[in-house]
Amino acid sequence: MKPIVLAASALLLAAGPALAEDRPPTAEERVRVEAALRADGYTAWGDIQLDDGRAWEVDDAGDAEGREWDLELEIGSLVISKKDD
Repeated sequence: MKPIVLAASALLLAAGPALAEDRPPTAEERVRVEAALRADGYTAWGDIQLDDGRAWEVDDAGDAEGREWDLELEIGSLVISKKDD
């Protein structure tokens, strides 16, 4: 039983960093995300982070009317969903 517990613990420790993939975009990724934001009418934004490898999160994206939104962009298509900030 003890070897199984140790093996399971080691596996969880090794998988931990792979599961938490919040990170800023590379230069190339930033260009793509910012182009999608501009194309959708956003004029300014705060932090951009890749959330667990599933979507880009953009804080405080300002639209042409001066409203701010928290955005999520699907990682492949960069389709934007938003919620009021």
